[in-house]
Amino acid sequence: MADATDTRTARVTAEDALLMHSSGRPGKLETLVSKPIVTARDLSLAYSPGVAAPCLEIEKNIDLAYEYTTKGNMVAVISNGTAVLGLGNIGALAGKPVMEGKIALFKRFADIDGIDLEIATEDVDQFINAVRYQVGFGGINLEDIKAPECFVIEQRLRELMDIPVFHDDQHGTAIVAAAGLINACHLTGRSLRDTKMVVNGAGSAAIACVELLKAMGMQHNNVILCDTKGVLYQGRTEGMNQWKSAHAVQTSARTLEEAIVGSDVFFGLSVAGALTQDMVRSMAEKPIIFAMANPDPEITPEDARAVSPNAIIATGRSDYPNQVNNVLGFPYIFRGALDCRASTINEPMKIAAAHALANLAREDVPDEVHASSAGRRLNFGPDYIIPNAFDPRLISWLPVAVAKAAMESGVARKPIADLRKYARELSGRLDPTAGALDAIMESVRANPRRVVFAEGEEEKSVRAAIAFRNAGYGRPVLIGREDRVQATLAALGMDTLDGIEIHNARLSGANAKYVEFLYARLQRKGFLLRDCQRLVNQDRNVFAACMVATGDADAMVTGLTRSAAVCLEGVGHAIGNAPGKQSFGLTIMLGMRGRTIFIADSQVNFRPNAAELADIAIGAAAAARHLGHEPRVAMMSHSTFGDPPNERTIPMRDAVAILDRSKVDFEYDGEMSPDVALEPSIRKLYPFCRLTGDANVLVMPGLHSSHITARLAHHLGGGTTIGPLLIGKEFPVQIVPMDASVSQLVDMACLAAYQAVGR
Repeated sequence: MADATDTRTARVTAEDALLMHSSGRPGKLETLVSKPIVTARDLSLAYSPGVAAPCLEIEKNIDLAYEYTTKGNMVAVISNGTAVLGLGNIGALAGKPVMEGKIALFKRFADIDGIDLEIATEDVDQFINAVRYQVGFGGINLEDIKAPECFVIEQRLRELMDIPVFHDDQHGTAIVAAAGLINACHLTGRSLRDTKMVVNGAGSAAIACVELLKAMGMQHNNVILCDTKGVLYQGRTEGMNQWKSAHAVQTSARTLEEAIVGSDVFFGLSVAGALTQDMVRSMAEKPIIFAMANPDPEITPEDARAVSPNAIIATGRSDYPNQVNNVLGFPYIFRGALDCRASTINEPMKIAAAHALANLAREDVPDEVHASSAGRRLNFGPDYIIPNAFDPRLISWLPVAVAKAAMESGVARKPIADLRKYARELSGRLDPTAGALDAIMESVRANPRRVVFAEGEEEKSVRAAIAFRNAGYGRPVLIGREDRVQATLAALGMDTLDGIEIHNARLSGANAKYVEFLYARLQRKGFLLRDCQRLVNQDRNVFAACMVATGDADAMVTGLTRSAAVCLEGVGHAIGNAPGKQSFGLTIMLGMRGRTIFIADSQVNFRPNAAELADIAIGAAAAARHLGHEPRVAMMSHSTFGDPPNERTIPMRDAVAILDRSKVDFEYDGEMSPDVALEPSIRKLYPFCRLTGDANVLVMPGLHSSHITARLAHHLGGGTTIGPLLIGKEFPVQIVPMDASVSQLVDMACLAAYQAVGR
């Protein structure tokens, strides 16, 4: 098993790792102050005398610690360093880099804050006493503690403390492995109840795996454990303890080689090379092999498949399919437990997490996950039974399942009334795009629309159409040849196209209607009837735009195979600007140093004149307000209020004058440089500037500068990009970048549908 990519599979050297940990600020963590402490008043509120107020309130009611302190989002990662990764008993302080890394994973994957505590004792009672009185945390993650002491420590702390106590080396591995086994059994036609399993290794992770699987229905007599001395059989005394004895069975087998004959499943939590090819040959047909020793598995997938080609294999390594990675579990389990203020993490919560992981693996995989999988296509099957650790949906799947189980089992002290809303909030917690789009997507679900995917034969379009349908956004329409679309579907191994239309432009019954419509629009622009026939028959963007313009569909999305300029030209034959509107592209940058920035025009107008710039500013401000932001518009330039003077800045200056005459209801000013727009200290040099705060809508002088700014900000600023959104057309149209992912395509189709809802 693994918490993250191990150094071997990541192909880094010890020197690389040491340099990373020592460069700049040593280690991997720092404290971030969440409240301003700049002025004397700030200091008085944050510390003395103001801090007395929350202290006194908590004294009256200790539950208010969740309201006034970090307790509700703070986990302590605690270890004595007796069983660190594959390093063994290296001591508490030597294990600190691992504990810091664990906290980084909590933050990265579930937005949970953490503090690491390294306790330098191997005495169980001393360790327990050092932890039990820690009341400032919402949960305790025990880490890298050797067996059998870890069993005693966890059990006693769970009894003594009223917050979740979770030994990840045990339960994290068990939950992820159980999820994989659920799916492996599904693919091989097995049920957990009837499956026979052999486990090599009888340490903390192995025993936790067995206990969880038995709680899920696996039969006691169908599981044989082995340790370094052989099979744990009833009557054995050598090397036994109460935890091993609980899983001893009646069997004549005394060695792993004997026990594994005819078994369906092998779980390895032991050492490299423990499972031989001869042992694999002796297993049942289509064996399930989880060789989870790290860094080298009990048997490599290549060796196992050489003697059993139909085997389903998982390891702890990221360079093989089906990585049993603890990071799939612990961040999200704690997220759900903290949010419902669970008093413990019990068996129902663990089982719910395992089933949620298993179910997620059966869903279509987002492109961003494919991108992190070393070029492999990820589809549910023998080589994909466990979700990828970078699947962004984990944050909205697992915590919900865990919290629901906590409520149903009676350990949640703050029940969550609306789990669907909770899932949406979780999505927005790490991905600001999801939060910004949430209200829009809910509106579309309530008012589904018919959206055309112009490039219907493309794999991404097919997958996006299915996702669009499954999300309840409406009825997708694919433009393409039906046999090509069906072939794409079959190659993907995905479900049917029920609820999705396919239209062949050349053979469509609406072809004549669209030609007539297009000819009426273009005949006085130099187009002959045959030109319109050719456009409708051969240009899918034109055909799709005609569908929308004539009311046969509500909106369209395109852009995967052609540049935005080419798409705009094709769409423009059938769909023009809305009356009195200027069409433009608006790129939304979220997460830019905690702020949201709207950039316009990033798609349509190469060098807009003053009137067009004013219209773009009005449209962009309206879009920002619609997404919950009070617009402050900066008309951008290399010049600030005429310094240095240049004829290129005149349109920006004139656009401000037009806005003055229009008496718009939002803040604006310009022309100005980015420093003035975004830095208060520099803006103070211009006391006449009308902006009362940092600009959040940046109207650029031309398409070139807008595009460069948006792309640079995306790559250098660490933010999330939405768009460019096409605004101001007669009918809803969205054009995605040619490298758009399926998720982006679905989002843009949803935004186009939303534009249709508002018509």
